[in-house]
Amino acid sequence: MRKAAATPGRRPLRALGREELLARLEAALLERDGVAGAHCIHELWMRHEPPMNIERLLGLLWRAAPESVPAWLPMRYVEWLSLVYDVAARFTRRGRGRSNIYLVLLDYEDSPRGPYGVYVGATDYTPAERFDQHKAGIRAAGSVLKRGLEVLAGPVLHLQGLTRAQAEEIEEGLAEALREEGLLVQGGH
Repeated sequence: MRKAAATPGRRPLRALGREELLARLEAALLERDGVAGAHCIHELWMRHEPPMNIERLLGLLWRAAPESVPAWLPMRYVEWLSLVYDVAARFTRRGRGRSNIYLVLLDYEDSPRGPYGVYVGATDYTPAERFDQHKAGIRAAGSVLKRGLEVLAGPVLHLQGLTRAQAEEIEEGLAEALREEGLLVQGGH
């Protein structure tokens, strides 16, 4: 697997069996290779590995290789992450621009629809920079300011570098598609 070209949406380890994935993960932990370990955990996650297993594996990876875990791997288990990948894959980039689609995991532990929701946004900043702006109160959406936990970068990696018009169109369409799938969605306007 060429690490630079292997994005989570492409699922480069899809053809491997569970035991081989676990063996590769063990090797990645020993080698402190956060990228290889992230791909193993991601593939198990997309196959609906039990949540307690994913949480445990995430903890092991973050302890073994915190400096090399890619930003696209969430820090906590989100039940509907594979659904978000599937929905986001319906949208494609046409042309090049400076705008990016971003998703933020929202904490709705106190809600009957929780424990998580998602914010859909479009920005000319990197998703991480825009998240930091929200959390600092700069042009902040209240839901992200109060409930934002982390950026969910993986599902929308292919939706970076859009024209502004396309970003606005995709932002709205993605938010609506996620709502239609039953997720608690903020933003998307």
